[in-house]
Amino acid sequence: MNIPQEGQLLRLFIGERNRHRGQPLYEWIVIEAKKAGLAGATVLRGVMGFGANSRIHTTKIMRLSEDLPIIVEMVDTPEKLDAFLSRIGPVIGEGLATLEKADIQFYRSSE
Repeated sequence: MNIPQEGQLLRLFIGERNRHRGQPLYEWIVIEAKKAGLAGATVLRGVMGFGANSRIHTTKIMRLSEDLPIIVEMVDTPEKLDAFLSRIGPVIGEGLATLEKADIQFYRSSE
């Protein structure tokens, strides 16, 4: 797959507890990104953060937080990411989505 040098980065900030039909939301998003033919997706788990509700989620309290921050990142063309975001956006009940310019240096696989 080739993607142009000027792409976009879609970053979704959600919580570890967020679900879609019983499945972790971040898993559903990655599976949907693959189905949509996006170039790739990465899920990152944060150790501390807060969002629109202003509650701090952290691993530093006595018990491990069950709702740590999750970031899902995807890079592709603006058109593909806009279409993808339009499709998954209504499913995301709480969170944040950002789009920014991405200067793609390379995209390759050894396979």
